[in-house]
Amino acid sequence: MSSRTTTSRSLTWSVSDIVVASVLAVASGVIFWGWNLSYHLIGNLFIFYPPVETLVHGMWLFPAVLGALVIRKPGAAIYCEMIAAAVSALLGSQWGLTVLSSGFLQGLGAELVFLAVLYRRFSLELAMLAGAAAGLTGGITYHWIVPMYAYAPVETAIHIACFALSGAIIAGVVPWLATRGLAASSVLGPLASRRAHREPMLLGGRPRG
Repeated sequence: MSSRTTTSRSLTWSVSDIVVASVLAVASGVIFWGWNLSYHLIGNLFIFYPPVETLVHGMWLFPAVLGALVIRKPGAAIYCEMIAAAVSALLGSQWGLTVLSSGFLQGLGAELVFLAVLYRRFSLELAMLAGAAAGLTGGITYHWIVPMYAYAPVETAIHIACFALSGAIIAGVVPWLATRGLAASSVLGPLASRRAHREPMLLGGRPRG
């Protein structure tokens, strides 16, 4: 199945979808927890100009895109991002339960991109766009919904732009490569993404034989 092919597959979640999405989300939450523990050191790398610290914040966005690429059904991005955020909060997060609202809105950003193509396209540029959208909604959340920063307008724009860029790369490119790797290893057998490694890299590309 190529990403260009229109299919009539069901968009209803199966038991396999729920199990795989849950495993991915919980594992991502554990990664979040480790990332949270190390962030006080990593954040200091940007002390020279704090607005660009969001260049590494894509680490908090990858479950949304990964879930959508693997499950390919409505709600996967929000589900995986929310569960990962909840797991990190349960394990102990310095941001407490605010991670739940952040997780929902970041997942929503990625979800809207795949909804716009009716969950039928999963190319690299769409994965990057979904990651960037998650970063954009994450930045909006940081500044106006659950305010955590109080920068001047220019610094606010830089802060959000860096978040979106980080989302495109860390939460876009990496999950796309990971999905293809998982598909190539045949562990996605029951899922719609089982032939992801044979799909064209970009929209309009030819599938691999």
